[in-house]
Amino acid sequence: MRTYGQYCGLARALDVLGDRWTLLVVRELIDGPRRYNELLSGLPGIATNLLVLRLRGLESDGVVRRLDDGRYALTAWGEELHEVIYALGRWAGPLMARPRGEDEFRANWIRHMVIARFEGFDPAREDLTVELSYDDELVTLVSAGGRVHLAPGGTAAADVSIAGPIEGVVGLLLGRIDRREASERGVTHTGDVRRLRGLRPRGERSRALAG
Repeated sequence: MRTYGQYCGLARALDVLGDRWTLLVVRELIDGPRRYNELLSGLPGIATNLLVLRLRGLESDGVVRRLDDGRYALTAWGEELHEVIYALGRWAGPLMARPRGEDEFRANWIRHMVIARFEGFDPAREDLTVELSYDDELVTLVSAGGRVHLAPGGTAAADVSIAGPIEGVVGLLLGRIDRREASERGVTHTGDVRRLRGLRPRGERSRALAG
């Protein structure tokens, strides 16, 4: 087993998680147990033998376990990576303003983007319903009682509706691009998109408190 050979928490963590694809395997399992073929589908570009190696390594290190029905799941210790995964997602937020280009995308990944940006309770968060249409998918973001979640399908009661290519929809929703740039990327909207500020992204709240 390769190791950094350093008595340091970060180095020890990277001994377990630093190989290519490993954290993306964890990302797929954060949503719950997955069968091997489901993991393969959610990790476009990974070789089948490499996925086997990564799963074996994570099992050996105590991050992943195999259920009786053959599915893979995070252990209790593995589930503690939740905050690590979403902290990295928040840190990478500015990178998400770049055009998608040839990058692969899976519809369920938008859930991770929303969690990374809006996770947690904020009593000052505005109640808001936002319909999102992208890549033949339709979901609804609901902000209510200080929390944000996604619901499948659309709604006739949307305060704001956003439609277009995924990178433009996500960029506008997460505040990474403005309305002009979103329009240039083929995004259309109805309702007052300025109300999206009322969702109060987690990272920006933290910076405001620090200031």
